[in-house]
Amino acid sequence: MFWQMLKGALVRQSRKMFMVAVTIALGVSLTTAMLNVMLDVGDKVNRELKAYGANIVVTPRSASVLREIYGLENSSVGAGQYLQESDVGKLKTIFWSNNIVGFAPSLESQVAIGAGNINVTMVGTWFNRKLELPTGEVVETGIKELKSWWTVEGNWVGDAEANGVMVGTVLAGKLGIKPGDTVDVNLPNGRHETLLVQGLFNSGGPEDEQIFVTLSFIQKALNLTGKVSKIDVSAITTPENELARKAAHDPKSLSLKDWETWYCTAYVSSISYQIEEAIGGSRAKPVRQVAESEGMILQKTQLLMLLITVLSLAGSALGISNLLTANMMERSREFGLLKALGATDGDVLLLTLTEITLTGLAGGVAGYFLGLGFAQIIGQNVFGSAVAINLMVIPWAVMSVILITLVGSFPAIRMLLSLRPAAVLHGR
Repeated sequence: MFWQMLKGALVRQSRKMFMVAVTIALGVSLTTAMLNVMLDVGDKVNRELKAYGANIVVTPRSASVLREIYGLENSSVGAGQYLQESDVGKLKTIFWSNNIVGFAPSLESQVAIGAGNINVTMVGTWFNRKLELPTGEVVETGIKELKSWWTVEGNWVGDAEANGVMVGTVLAGKLGIKPGDTVDVNLPNGRHETLLVQGLFNSGGPEDEQIFVTLSFIQKALNLTGKVSKIDVSAITTPENELARKAAHDPKSLSLKDWETWYCTAYVSSISYQIEEAIGGSRAKPVRQVAESEGMILQKTQLLMLLITVLSLAGSALGISNLLTANMMERSREFGLLKALGATDGDVLLLTLTEITLTGLAGGVAGYFLGLGFAQIIGQNVFGSAVAINLMVIPWAVMSVILITLVGSFPAIRMLLSLRPAAVLHGR
């Protein structure tokens, strides 16, 4: 009898229950989409932010100590202190190697260029290097990857092109040169070189008054084969918290448990620490302004998604409440008659809750799969890549169905329990 009554009720109220299911589906779909994106957004947002440069700078430890103790920042500091170019690949051997998405070593020198012997900074670096790692893997890295926001007129220099040079737009304007021209360079060792300008770049920073050549060229010019002065590293990091800040000050002050947590979390400080372990005699210093800005943007993005999720659930619950309350009012004579024939409040409540539960289940399943589709649409349109399907979202989707259904049906259930058969059947 119960199942026959339930079937009849669902058939008679099919249009209204369909609207309830749609409301639940919309709420669950948005919850599913936002949670999947939120759980995957960390890496995606960080990868987007990687386009804005390095967040870790690796320098020789002795040179870094001089800067920190004496506050010296001029180019003479650290002269004679270098890292080995052969150690650069060790960056990809640390625990968080997959989080290091770009890096480029560099070596600088002051040179005189042009007819007026203008003193400028020459930077030797990797432009687009295929590097074989100690693990046997091959990665492609360099400033073309690390500084992808540069706007370039002409072409990037290839690492095999010994006499190619890229000139900053500010310096190019002073010298009146363009891609395809040649520029005379007087090197510190007294040599004179004529370089081909392959491209002009606009970085929006001090680099616009510098020239960039291949690392091998400047190493040969300075007789510093295999040496580099610093390594710029771009790494995907986790926003820092109190533990990370404490560890950055002194990792040895942490308890064993806290140290393991910090070391096994992709904080910029823990990645820097592991880089120092991998590259002997180095000091890896986070670029705090970049690292903290990335963390702040990520936290605000995740908070926004969480607020959207909460508001969508609240809106769905309110919509269900209105639909179910109107439904209960229309069926008040039916419920009054059931009570008059001997049905208890519990019997009527069980019938009603079963109807709502089955409707919520159908809407929840449809909403979950609809939400997966929405997540992929968001991923492709916002981040240009698919969003990973996270199984952790399923329990949250189930909880959202229960929450929406219970909160939305509460006013209707309260009305149902207060219903009096005599008053309803007499039209009062």
